[in-house]
Amino acid sequence: MRFLITGAAGFIGFHLARRLLEAGHVVAGVDNFSTYYDPALKEDRNAVLEQFDGYSVHRLDLADAEALNAAWDAAAPDIVIHLAAQAGVRYSIDHPDTYVASNLVGTFHVLEAARRRPVKHLLCASTSSAYGANTEMPFRETDPAVHPLTLYAATKGATELMGHAYAHLFGTPTTFFRFFTVYGPWGRPDMALFKFAQAMRRGEAIEIYGQGQMSRDFTYVDDLVEAIVRLADTPPEIGKPVGPFDTLSPAAPYRMVNIGGGAPSKLMDFVAELERAMGMEAKKTFLPMQDGDVPATWASSELLEALTGYRPATPISEGVPAFVNWLRGRNDV
Repeated sequence: MRFLITGAAGFIGFHLARRLLEAGHVVAGVDNFSTYYDPALKEDRNAVLEQFDGYSVHRLDLADAEALNAAWDAAAPDIVIHLAAQAGVRYSIDHPDTYVASNLVGTFHVLEAARRRPVKHLLCASTSSAYGANTEMPFRETDPAVHPLTLYAATKGATELMGHAYAHLFGTPTTFFRFFTVYGPWGRPDMALFKFAQAMRRGEAIEIYGQGQMSRDFTYVDDLVEAIVRLADTPPEIGKPVGPFDTLSPAAPYRMVNIGGGAPSKLMDFVAELERAMGMEAKKTFLPMQDGDVPATWASSELLEALTGYRPATPISEGVPAFVNWLRGRNDV
């Protein structure tokens, strides 16, 4: 199969591209190598991918529709997986313009490209942040998600609606998936696990928000990739729901799926696993919850399992040491 992945030099895009390349597929990567965090890490990921004969990279910004269309034509993809976005909940509070440009405009250009040159399946990343102020746990895809707490969450929720409209109008089989706190090797330096490990190495205190009372449905990156690969083989078809919990649209070949294990962990348990893996106790500064944060996330994985026969299951006792081992291999710890 021929895949096009946007955000291929990013954390998740890298792991997904490598998995597909190892399976013998052809992958065209699209990435703008933004400076949101150190581009050297993205270049290192890309260098690994370029060792595969089936990989090609297109350095472009999704805001440039002409460049995207040229890359799309060159790749001639069967399946497109759109991961590129401006990430970060807290960053969106001070830099809202970048979320509109990257998430809304970028996704619009991807949808237009799929309209112009259709594919067998378009898969697009969303986020558990879309559940916003919802308090009923676990988060089910059929629950209304209409109270976003940040512009980041609002833009991702808006792209879900945009995707449905395009699927209805132009018939592109489209799946959106909501991620739940993804972590693992090659992760982003702005995320908690990376920041905590670096602070501990320097002998600095780690900042723990919500007074340490938060919990998250942590998802190991390999589990996430496995779920995406399986979903890629399951394009939605109108009139063929897999159960009453299915989000399959009555008007479009479209559905939205959680990717989470349904087994949330307390933040302090996550920190304890990091301390064990690092072989040291962390100095801790406890702080109030930040604007835009939620006290807990917890995915229902019923729909994912019904569609793919799979749900993420790697425990933090395995995933956190794997991250630390990778970080040590880079001489960063």
